Amino acid sequence: MPAPAPAPAPDGPHLLACDLDQTLIFARKSFRLVSGTAEPEVTLVERIDGVPSAYSTTRALDILARLHRTAVFVPVTTRTLAQYRRIDLGVRPAFAIAANGGHLLVDGEPDPAWAEQVAARLTGTCAPLAEMEALAARLDAAGWARIVRVADGLFVYLVAHSREAIPDLSDVAAEVASAGWSLSTQGRKVYLVPTALTKQAAVAEVARRAGASRVLAAGDSVLDAPMLAAADLAVRPAHGELHEQGWQAPNLTVTTATGLLAAEELLTLLHTWSTSHPEPAR
Repeated sequence: MPAPAPAPAPDGPHLLACDLDQTLIFARKSFRLVSGTAEPEVTLVERIDGVPSAYSTTRALDILARLHRTAVFVPVTTRTLAQYRRIDLGVRPAFAIAANGGHLLVDGEPDPAWAEQVAARLTGTCAPLAEMEALAARLDAAGWARIVRVADGLFVYLVAHSREAIPDLSDVAAEVASAGWSLSTQGRKVYLVPTALTKQAAVAEVARRAGASRVLAAGDSVLDAPMLAAADLAVRPAHGELHEQGWQAPNLTVTTATGLLAAEELLTLLHTWSTSHPEPAR
């Protein structure tokens, strides 16, 4: 285990922990532009097998580039390592977090010491992965799932044929919770993730290593909630899983825009916070 870091200096860097999908980057079907609004200039940030997959506005990426020069920008995602590596935001962050905190990347490469810490934390705190694989197979047998995947040996997710096809999973969520796991639905995806595997734990480790004086965070899903709640200041878009649940926190700001334009708004807010040194809203 690494030795505790000294308390960060008051003038230490700000850390910006930011979710990717549905927070910074979007498939075309998720642009959520208000009817009559002209599509802004967009930049392709991901291809899958050569096919365009995800975009951000050019303005959002310009703001992000400025943030990257003045603060510690940390992409934080539930994507697997391979899925994360498909994304090009035009910057090369010193740190990144993938697989919901399972991977802590330093200069683009996973830190093996962090992986050992994660494995130790999960041991004995939740049912084995094999049990969730069996549960996912049971759900798949109902016919609504198109894909079932194990993500980097850490958690399981299912992709439904459509969001509407996903049945009421309340009973399943209770079963999963009793096993030390959590269930989260994001669009057409249903995630089964150990409760001890969190983005926030990895963000806290990056903040320790970077000597960050303040943590700012952005995200849209239930899996982002601990990270948002722990941040000094946080923002979420006016769409997504947390918005549907009406999730709030004392340190939280909600964008007025949705989709692509929400990304611009939240990045502008993060830039303002990181340069004006506001007091935490607690």
